Amino acid sequence: MVRRPAPLRAVLPGVVLVALGLLVFGGMFDAVRERDDFSLWDRPVLEFLVGVRSDALTAVLAALTFVTGPTVVPIIVLVACVAWGVLRREWWRPLLLAGAMIGSTLLSLLVKGLVARPRPPEETMYIPGSETTGSFPSGHTIGTATFLLVAGYLVASRHRTLRVVVGWLVVGVVGAAAVALSRLYLGYHFLKDVVAAAGLAVVVLGVVTVVDRIHVVRGLPPSEPEPGWSPQPPPGLTQTNREK
Repeated sequence: MVRRPAPLRAVLPGVVLVALGLLVFGGMFDAVRERDDFSLWDRPVLEFLVGVRSDALTAVLAALTFVTGPTVVPIIVLVACVAWGVLRREWWRPLLLAGAMIGSTLLSLLVKGLVARPRPPEETMYIPGSETTGSFPSGHTIGTATFLLVAGYLVASRHRTLRVVVGWLVVGVVGAAAVALSRLYLGYHFLKDVVAAAGLAVVVLGVVTVVDRIHVVRGLPPSEPEPGWSPQPPPGLTQTNREK
C-alpha cells in the first residue's frame, strides 16, 4: 500500500471543512438569488419568533446580541489573544485566532457589500433602524461562530481527549446557535443570513486548520505544545527531543 504524504493527511480535514462550509454558504446564496427553496422559510420563522417575544427572553437575547456585536467582540478577542500569549508564552495560536477573526470580519463585510440584501422590515426589529448594513450574512453569527470554533480547535487539537473535543463542539454549536437565534428573534436577520454565516465560519475554521497543521508538520518551536493529532511527527520532533 502506498502511503500518502504526511502533509496531505494533515490538511485533509481542513479541506473537507472548507468544502462543507462553501456548500452550505452556496446553498443559502443561491436561495437568496433565486428566492426559492430555503427562502420560503425566511418570513414564517421571522414572524413566528417576533410573535412569541416576551420581556424576559427579549432582555436576555438583547444582552447576548450586544456582547457579541462589533463593539464588544474586538475587545474580547484582543484581551484573549494577549492573555494567551503572555500566560502561555507562545504566539502562534493567539495570532492564528486573531487572524481568523479579522479574516471572518472582512469576509462578512465583502459578502454583505456584494449581495446587498435588505434587512427585515423595521417594524419587526427590536430597535427599528439600528441596523443599516446588508443582511446577508449575519456578522454577529459569523464572528461568534468563528471565535468559538477556531479557539476551540486550537485548544482541542493540542489536547485531543474525548472530553475536550466534545466540550469544544458543544460550546461552539450551542454558542453560535444562541447568537443566531438572538438575531432572528430580535428581527435583525432572516434565517438564510445566519445559516450562511455559520457556513462561512466553517470555511474560516477549515482554512485555519490547514494553516495550523502545515505549521505543525513542518516542526514546532519548544514553546508550543505538541498536538495529539499529528499523523507523522516531523524529523527531530520526537518525545525525547521535545523533553530536552
